[in-house]
Amino acid sequence: MTKETTVDFSSKLQKFDLIVIGSGSGLDVAVAAYQHGLRVAVIEKGRMGGTCLNRGCIPSKLLIHSADVAETIKSAHVFGLKVEGFSVDFHSIVEQVNDIVDLQSDKIRKSFEGKENPRLFTNECKFVGEKIISIQGDSSGHHNCIDNRKDEKTIMISADKILIATGTRPRIPEINGLTDSGYITSDEALRLKKQPKVLTIIGGGYIACELAHFFGALGTKINIVQTREVLIPDEDEEISKKFTEIFSKKFNVYLGYDTTLVSKENNNNDKNSSKFHVIAKNASGKQIDLESDELLIAAGRIPNSDRLDLEKNGIKINKKGYIITDRYLETNVKGIFALGDAIGRYLFKHSANYEAQYAFYNLLHPDRMIPISYYAMPHAIFSSPQVAAVGFTEQELIKKQQENNNKNNTKNIIDYRKSVYHYINTAMGLAIKDHDGFVKFLIGKKDGKILGCHIIGSQASILIHEVLAAMRCYTDDNGDGTIENITKSIHIHPALSEVVARAAAATSVS
Repeated sequence: MTKETTVDFSSKLQKFDLIVIGSGSGLDVAVAAYQHGLRVAVIEKGRMGGTCLNRGCIPSKLLIHSADVAETIKSAHVFGLKVEGFSVDFHSIVEQVNDIVDLQSDKIRKSFEGKENPRLFTNECKFVGEKIISIQGDSSGHHNCIDNRKDEKTIMISADKILIATGTRPRIPEINGLTDSGYITSDEALRLKKQPKVLTIIGGGYIACELAHFFGALGTKINIVQTREVLIPDEDEEISKKFTEIFSKKFNVYLGYDTTLVSKENNNNDKNSSKFHVIAKNASGKQIDLESDELLIAAGRIPNSDRLDLEKNGIKINKKGYIITDRYLETNVKGIFALGDAIGRYLFKHSANYEAQYAFYNLLHPDRMIPISYYAMPHAIFSSPQVAAVGFTEQELIKKQQENNNKNNTKNIIDYRKSVYHYINTAMGLAIKDHDGFVKFLIGKKDGKILGCHIIGSQASILIHEVLAAMRCYTDDNGDGTIENITKSIHIHPALSEVVARAAAATSVS
């Protein structure tokens, strides 16, 4: 019989100036607050560094670079180079990456050991009252508690200022047989010790596509089952369609299919030869039965707010479970702030780091808080091809036009023009033989303001930065960056960035 964890209400409540829940971008705020003289508590039940360091951006991009190299080797013949085969040491690739990640995470944790400020607590926590948090077990940075051990006693801590930066986790769809059959998510996919021969992926967003590129470029046969009619459907339509076209040539892509059943066929003699069966149907009733030796669920993410008992402190969340904050990143409870994936505005590490700067300032200066501006917030998909974007998609602008027309609102009509320029029409595009890549601009017809930019192709994640600089040339929070900030710049010939310059120039004649 297991003993129940009890809360010792008679014990002295430990008081701090600031409590930070989560050790991703919230850690930046915690350290800065400590440096400004505040007594700080950090709560992290998992590995230090948050999702990005341990289960997200960093390990995935380290792994994906190996896939990029493998793809380059495979295409060497296009450039007149003959490569007599190559082999993939999958275990070595994964081991190297996770050694790097784990070392960085452990360094962060060790920096807290034995310190009273900032004080690290390494177990699960919940709100139990007004700005009072209970932590399971007496586990703190005074010990080497990387194993998250849990003692019977529960600690109670409190602070006038609290920052919630608890991130998200993979969303698991309700599919018959899925729980019984088992599966992996992006968390486990980045630490697989054995490369699958065949991998079925349920989902068609950026995580699904990045992991499809990683495993596929290294030789795994890929099946993608996507509910929507295109992959990465949140991107500009022209980008999504081109990306889907390219991926459909590499992998088995099933669009418009809903997965109805998952089963696993076990081999009692060899556990490693067990097979997954995924059955899916489309709108016309056509059914597919896919067999694979691994199943990856990449169907979006959900916030971890449900694990904090936020209602005990009256903190409001929206219908999807994301914490509601105002333009200062403060919740409806004065003194409690939130940032990053937990608030669901932008699920990017760079946006969370950006928010951390505002959260820190506003926590320390409640009488003169600064509202956050997300103008020109970019993102990138590190697949092959790469995708990068900022601002409105064309479908969003069309929707806004339709809404204004329905309301007979002539003042706020967004008149825009667009231009598209292909990589292959530049010198460097010819050199690298990128026949599919292009840059798309959306700009205001009257003022030339950059409304959006969308890039698909080689080094898209780098090329987008010139556009960001042009857009952020502003005099107020709304930005006034125009296309002239690009067209009047001198671009090196024959650098790949010429494709951005020529796409920008094309807006004047489109």
